[in-house]
Amino acid sequence: MPANAFIGKARKPTEPELAAALGRAKATWDQLLAGLDRDCGANVHEWKSYSRKDGWSLRVKRGEQTVVWLVPCSGSFSAVFVLGERAAQAAPATGLPESVIKMIHEAPNYAEGRVVRLEAKTPKDIGTLKKLASLKLANSGRAKAVSGPRIGKARPSCR
Repeated sequence: MPANAFIGKARKPTEPELAAALGRAKATWDQLLAGLDRDCGANVHEWKSYSRKDGWSLRVKRGEQTVVWLVPCSGSFSAVFVLGERAAQAAPATGLPESVIKMIHEAPNYAEGRVVRLEAKTPKDIGTLKKLASLKLANSGRAKAVSGPRIGKARPSCR
């Protein structure tokens, strides 16, 4: 995977800095965030950096539940999902590409789940990322109400 574009930075990236780092992939980044909000209710965005050596990542959440970490790179970004065992077992029935299903099943199984990292550059990558978000949400056991216009409606996965 490519390196984080914001390694060594003391503060979270600004929109112009993010756009400069992502280049053409910025449109894909924006489309993915809009789709996760619209279809999954994942509309909480938190920039996090645990050390300057690691750089900055955008944590995308639905309520309190983390859906995906987006790691800006030069000309692309990585999407990092942590999938529980139920999600890993349900993956073959989702229509995900065989290579992604293989990646899920070969990922080490930590206490937090299986870490799956995919690189994204173009809009054609969005479908797979949204399927992974839906898989995670549908199999997390945490169907919660979401904020915004959908208040009070449980949404266990993406549309």
